[in-house]
Amino acid sequence: MSNIVYVEFGRNIPLLNVLTNQGFGFVNKLFSKPKGKKPEKWLILARMDENEKTENFASRKALKRPALGRDAFQEHGKLPPQAIDLEEAVLGALMLEKDAVAAVIDMLVPAVFYKESHQVIFEAISNLFHNNEPVDILTVTNSLRSMGKLELSGGPFYITQLTSRIASSANIEFHVGILKQKFLQRELIKISTDTIRKSFEDSTDVFDLLDETESSLFSISENNLRKKAQLMPELVHKVLNQIDNARKNDGSFSGVPSGFVDLDKLTGGWQRSDLIIVAARPGMGKTAFVLSMARNMAVESKKPVALFSLEMTADQLVARLIASEAELSASALRRGQLQNFEWEQLNARISKLITAPIYIDDTPALSLFELRAKCRRLKAQYDIDMVIIDYIQLMTAGGDRKGGGNREQEISSISRSLKSLAKELNIPVIALSQLNRSVETRSTAQGSKKPQLSDLRESGAIEQDADLVLFIYRPEYYKIMEDEEGNSTEGKAQIIIAKHRNGATDEVWLQFISRFARFQDVAGLGFSGMDNSLSPNTSFEQPANNTFIRQSRLNSMDDEAELGSPDF
Repeated sequence: MSNIVYVEFGRNIPLLNVLTNQGFGFVNKLFSKPKGKKPEKWLILARMDENEKTENFASRKALKRPALGRDAFQEHGKLPPQAIDLEEAVLGALMLEKDAVAAVIDMLVPAVFYKESHQVIFEAISNLFHNNEPVDILTVTNSLRSMGKLELSGGPFYITQLTSRIASSANIEFHVGILKQKFLQRELIKISTDTIRKSFEDSTDVFDLLDETESSLFSISENNLRKKAQLMPELVHKVLNQIDNARKNDGSFSGVPSGFVDLDKLTGGWQRSDLIIVAARPGMGKTAFVLSMARNMAVESKKPVALFSLEMTADQLVARLIASEAELSASALRRGQLQNFEWEQLNARISKLITAPIYIDDTPALSLFELRAKCRRLKAQYDIDMVIIDYIQLMTAGGDRKGGGNREQEISSISRSLKSLAKELNIPVIALSQLNRSVETRSTAQGSKKPQLSDLRESGAIEQDADLVLFIYRPEYYKIMEDEEGNSTEGKAQIIIAKHRNGATDEVWLQFISRFARFQDVAGLGFSGMDNSLSPNTSFEQPANNTFIRQSRLNSMDDEAELGSPDF
């Protein structure tokens, strides 16, 4: 007898049994092709020794089902992660005790269940719970019947059997936890498989695929890994510890200090998990304001700061920081036309900036998903205490939101996600925002140019999501040279706290030095830690008879005229 035998697929079952008894077994490799026959319609058997028959997947038991279909695939493939027995136990517990539904209903969605019939049954249970109706075998069966899905669920007998698989709902939360793990595994497999498939396609934009994949992964974690409610004893103890730590710090600010004394007194520093919006019209100095804050936080307070600039390059931002720190003209720095003493001044003062923990990312058109991923990495690597975004209108939602919805909906999604990011990383997030043109259309009457919450551009969601909303207002910009009390507004900027979720709203005056693009306290004390009660020694205002006064070249009016209007 030949060592290779071909048997037509799906037929000659008795012949298969005879061949098996004679030492033949199924093989995967086609040794020779029958002339004029299609190999896929033939089963191939070969004579094997005892070891081969044992190791071969087609044993005597397999020969009872010779058709190579789904069973063979399951034997050599992998089934999706599942726990059918636990699904049955959970559904049975939900129909046994009413308290079980309230305990886990917010942890489950139909997709958590692997079997389609179980998804349908849970859908009926969920509908009954949301309609404040009792949940038991009869009500679930009736609900499925009204939905037209009773047969799909397995019928009344199967639903009745579910309750017999468990005695009580004592361990239902633990069982649900296992089901959610299996569900997350299936979702990860689905996303990974889809990513692999698209990666092999030449028409796929790899950056769009990155955004889409990251969006899907974040959606899984956001929708499934939620925090539980915290008990009052734990929360009270936590807050008391925070108060005690503040006492030990001699009443210092509880948040991240901005470096502006009056502003920090009002806010207590930027608080963790807060979303702070800094808004102003173009040319008011939004970038200069946050750069001054970033410098104060990193240099004076040693707080690591991440700065995402969608408008300016990292080189331009650092050039501004150098000009502000060295108190040198930005125009002169760009031209490299410095006097010898100015070079010495530059070298002496930039040493603080070199070691400052400021991390600048100037990726243009930054998407929300890229921002979230980068912030997580920076938090893990450098333990950043602050994130600054310049500015929110230049961001994109990215991922599956491209081309969908209008710009207002996109900005709303971005602002909500920034608030979620602040809570997730437990750090304050400062986002700059533009104002609409309604400010410009108002008359130039005293105070009428001050921004309002309604002036926020493109979305009212920014106002709703923010914990603090700050406006920068420089009356000098609108040729208003005196305030309501008749004081000069030259070189001054008003920081208007229009919304403060956890405190009072007020206005703070800062000094703005335009040629250095720098904000500082009006008294000039900055963040030096000096006592605010100190006053200048006025005896030095009158020069002695033997003192000669010479105008400093740093204050040369010719240099100011050469600079022209500063670019903020």
